[in-house]
Amino acid sequence: MSRSVPLKTSVDVLRLRRPAAVLESLFRQLERIIRPGMSTLQLDGICKRLLEQNSEVRQIGYPTFPGSVCTSVNNVAAHGVPGNYVLESGDMITVDATIDIQGWKGDAAWTYVVGTPDADQMRLLRAGWRATFAGIGACHTGARMGDIGYAIREAARKMGCTVITDFTGHGIGRELHENPAVPNSGEPGTGEPIVPGMVLNIEPVVTLGSGEVVKLSDNWSYVTRDGANAAQYEHTVAVFRDRVELLTFSRTGRDLTVDLPPYY
Repeated sequence: MSRSVPLKTSVDVLRLRRPAAVLESLFRQLERIIRPGMSTLQLDGICKRLLEQNSEVRQIGYPTFPGSVCTSVNNVAAHGVPGNYVLESGDMITVDATIDIQGWKGDAAWTYVVGTPDADQMRLLRAGWRATFAGIGACHTGARMGDIGYAIREAARKMGCTVITDFTGHGIGRELHENPAVPNSGEPGTGEPIVPGMVLNIEPVVTLGSGEVVKLSDNWSYVTRDGANAAQYEHTVAVFRDRVELLTFSRTGRDLTVDLPPYY
């Protein structure tokens, strides 16, 4: 294993639980808030206010990014910039948020449909959720990064969707993006070994199209080249010797399924 991978103690994981829990709370609240007629800039402001209700939260991101959260609508695959776009019934939107609590980072993303999803949107939501949890299921001590990528890719493929391989997951801790990179496609038994102490963000972006993306002139937003919609879920997992703990999703009641995201 590369010496540049910072491993976490059990106490470190406890500290990382706090920002993870704040982000989970944000995304559960947004399910009731996102609606037609709301601009992505208004949604950005709502996210900022909700996060600031916890006085210990410091919102973070790249210094030049013009927003508090990323708001990626429809064929925007990642890093969508909040602006004047007004959400309509039938739109898909991914919200990606990053925070800091006393030096420990949180990073998570969820995709929502404004209104009632159609059949293709439901398939895409399910593919994104299944792919993410397939990656989580493949992440354990003794496995390798390629096992995660293979599980993600195959779960998406079985739903008739494509993983966008330009993007990867990452380690997280004192820094937002730490080593190792977590691939969203790979082959079993290849790549860096997964060892106790790793805390990883697993975050595949899936699409109904080819998976090719291009960057827009805003120098942030990546869109699918063929205009196909994209969806993303991002979760944080902590690897222990005998188990893996999911920090960003407390499964209760109907949430116990890994077949499709809550709310749908």
